[in-house]
Formats: sequence, structure tokens, C-alpha cells
Amino acid sequence: MTRVTFPNSSPRRIRQSNAVATLNALHRFGPLSRAELARHMGVNRSSAGNIVLELVEAGLVREVPENEAANSAAQPRAGRPGILVELVPDAVFFVGIEIGVEHITCVEIDLAGKIVRSSTRRFEGRNSGPEEAVRTAIDQAFSEIGKHDLTRCQGLGITVPGQMDRNGFIHVAPILGWRNLDLPALTRTFLPAEVPVSAENDANAFGIGTTYSQHEAANGVTFFMVIETGVGGGIVIDGKLFRGGNGLAGEVGHLKTRNSEYRNLEQAFGRDRILSSYRQFDPDADLDAFLSDVRDRVPEAVQFAEEWSSLLAFAVVQISRLIDPNRIVLGGSVAELYPMVAARVDAHIRDLQAATFPIPEIIFDENAAYGSAFGAACMMHQRFVSLDNQLLNKDAVSDPGNSAA
Repeated sequence: MTRVTFPNSSPRRIRQSNAVATLNALHRFGPLSRAELARHMGVNRSSAGNIVLELVEAGLVREVPENEAANSAAQPRAGRPGILVELVPDAVFFVGIEIGVEHITCVEIDLAGKIVRSSTRRFEGRNSGPEEAVRTAIDQAFSEIGKHDLTRCQGLGITVPGQMDRNGFIHVAPILGWRNLDLPALTRTFLPAEVPVSAENDANAFGIGTTYSQHEAANGVTFFMVIETGVGGGIVIDGKLFRGGNGLAGEVGHLKTRNSEYRNLEQAFGRDRILSSYRQFDPDADLDAFLSDVRDRVPEAVQFAEEWSSLLAFAVVQISRLIDPNRIVLGGSVAELYPMVAARVDAHIRDLQAATFPIPEIIFDENAAYGSAFGAACMMHQRFVSLDNQLLNKDAVSDPGNSAA
């Protein structure tokens, strides 16, 4: 783990840096002894002990006997159990919201980065303005949280399928019909308490969440593709989100296809295309019915699945030629089709891909149901365990409830 250091930093800044390193180490590795913390942070045990004391006083970490540590991965030691330091999961929490075309998903995660509660409800995003959508999402997210608990909320992340800059300003969300919208500012107007707010594209948030929970995805180059009504993409390089020069890197849905019938990939193999085509065979079919028919090898469903697999293969080949990813991670409801047609996708890729280009590993994220909302919450968790969090300043460290910014 790389320790953040600042030449000529003030004592206060050094304390913040050490507190950040401590929280990150405990989040990544679980309960640790003071000696182990000192090694991860590159400080002596005395300094590590002082940092731990401050964080204990702040209610963010606690000391526990080794045999009582939550989820401890430490190897048992001979003799009397030692004392370990671990995060206090319920010290604070973070909320993530995904506003989709047909649903709103909300997730709450704790300081350990684990999902505490979640909910998904149907919502007609295309028939709702941004104010209605954001207000509905906020009500859904906070409906089960008592007002006395709001002081523990240390951030809310919100995500939509749209083109936005790094500050969360939406230039266009074509599927929702939104344009020129300051999403964080709008979100703050409906919040029941003052908390930090951040907004992100849904595919980027999916990538952040997967990288956060699966450390192997932080190595090398990973392309994250969310396939819902639209098709979005995000690029993570060695654990860091790559947005490109204008925040539009990864917009794979706008790639042209070889079939002039479709303007782009999004129109070719998103949910609307699948259902509009399959309903010519089964007028009442929804996505679940289509997927079930593919599993049951219904000929018409298999035919559509074959076309979808060839289009996905085309997208993979174009992505591979542009950014040479180590892996491509698929998420979203439509991506559930991939495991059923993986062999056909691979065959199409091999027909299209030049022999000199390696074929990336393709992974379907089975835990992606809350992917974008989870990633939005993780963005705020990242902020909390960084130098952007003033709670880790000596003057504010004693009261998590007073740290909203």
C-alpha cells in the first residue's frame, strides 16, 4: 500500500495523512495489530499508537482482542491473544443512488464498505423531470433512516446514464431527456441534512464500485460495460478512473455498427432493441421472459441471442483495438444474457480479432444488481478516507456528526 506523504507538511497535515493511511489499511486488510499498522504506514509503533488513539476517540476505530476481531484474517498466534485495531462499521455511513430509465436503486454502505441496506423500485425515468426523479430517489434512500441517524451520514453519491463532467454537471442524458443540469446542486435541495454530495456517470460508478470491492480489478486496464436500456462504459487504469479529456472516455454505446439499421451499439443491443424485436414473436415478453426463453432454447429467443452475441463481440474487438484492456467486466440487467452465450461471443471475437491482438478476459459481475448505486456510495467512502475529509483534521476529529461539508 502506498503511503501519502507531503514534503514540508504541517504537523496537522501529517496527522491527517497518517489517519487516512490508517483507515485505508484497516479497510483493505481488516483488523491489524499496531505493529502491522506501523509497517503498512511506514512509521514507528509509537506513532501508530498515537494515530490509533485519536481515531478511537473519534469513534472510527476500536481495539479488540484478537479472537474477537470481526472478520479477522490474521493468523492465530501462540500464547495470549493480542490486541487488534479494527474499523467501527456503524460509526458513519454513505448513501449511493442510481437513477435509471426504469428503476431507482439506493444503497447504504458502512465504514467497512459493506452494504447495510438496499432497495430497488420501478420508476419511469423517461417520463419524469430531473426534479421529480431526484426528489423520489432521496425519499426512497432516506425513508428508513431516522433523523437522529442523519448525523452519521458522511456523503451521498448519485449516478445517472448521461454525459457529465468531473463536477457532476450533466451536459446531456439523452435516454432520460435531461440537459445542462447541475446534478449535485439539485440533489442538495432535496436532502434532509447537509452532507457532501457527488455525481457520476453510471458506468464510471459501476467501475469504481467493482474496483473498490474486488482488488484484482484494480490491476492493469479494466473496461466496465453497463448494458441496460442504454450501453455505457468506464475505464479504470491501475485502480484509477480514466475520464478522458472531456469526461467522455468509455462511451462505447456510441460506436457505429456494421449494420446500417442501427445508428450505434446502444440502439443495437440495449434492452429496448431486444424487447422491441422479441415482442414481434411474444407480444407480452419482458426481459426476464426473454432470458428464460434463451435458457429453454426457444428457437426465436436463441436467434436473437445469437445476434446479440455478435454485436457484443464487435464491441469487444473495437474496445480491444482502442485501449487494449486486460479484462472487460459486464454489468446491468441485459448483461445477464452473456453467460448463456459466452461461447458464441468468444467465437465471434476470434473471427473478428486480428491474430496480433490479445483477447481480454470477459467477466459477468453476478453482484452487479446494485453496481452503479454501490459505486456511487463508494465514491463518498473514498472521499471520507482521503485528505478531502476535514473530519480527519485535529480540530474536527472528535465529532463525526459535525463534519458535513
